[in-house]
Amino acid sequence: MTDPAAKEQVRLEFAEQAAGVPDAFQRLWTPHRMVYVGGEAKPADASADECPFCRAPRGSDADGLIVHRSRYVYALLNLFPYNPGHLLILPYRHVPDYTDLSAAERADFGEVTKEAIEVLRAVSRPAGFNLGINQGAVAGAGITAHLHQHVVPRWQGDMNFLPVIGRTKALPQLLADTRELLAAEWARRA
Repeated sequence: MTDPAAKEQVRLEFAEQAAGVPDAFQRLWTPHRMVYVGGEAKPADASADECPFCRAPRGSDADGLIVHRSRYVYALLNLFPYNPGHLLILPYRHVPDYTDLSAAERADFGEVTKEAIEVLRAVSRPAGFNLGINQGAVAGAGITAHLHQHVVPRWQGDMNFLPVIGRTKALPQLLADTRELLAAEWARRA
């Protein structure tokens, strides 16, 4: 079958049948995650012009999901979070490696990480945190050209069958709402 319209019709009919077949599974459809799965939010090359982490601070804080700006680094919400409040700490400068940071940038990076933990504790009262830098593709970095550190709040029992079996994470709070809460707490501390 080479006719694109006929192919699409067959695909739609199959999808309609498959979606309606009763079985023992509940489904939580998350089509918005296809942007992440497909890599559409990742830069096409390593240039600062293509980097979403370089573009974010050039716009409004709300549009960029930025919750705090300091002299050398900023904090923003992860667009594809593991948990509500999942933050990224990033230098403004487009560098791929922690060793590329200046002494002043490293100090600010550490201070903003500390503040992020304090802000998340005040707003969300997590039981713990995962902190990590996945430097390089082999280490799991989705965007390798711009250094970023994850600050992931954790709660007792926050890992359940959905991410383990279904590769799906149910998040109880919209990113815009989380951004407002965290940005307000950071501003209150200034």
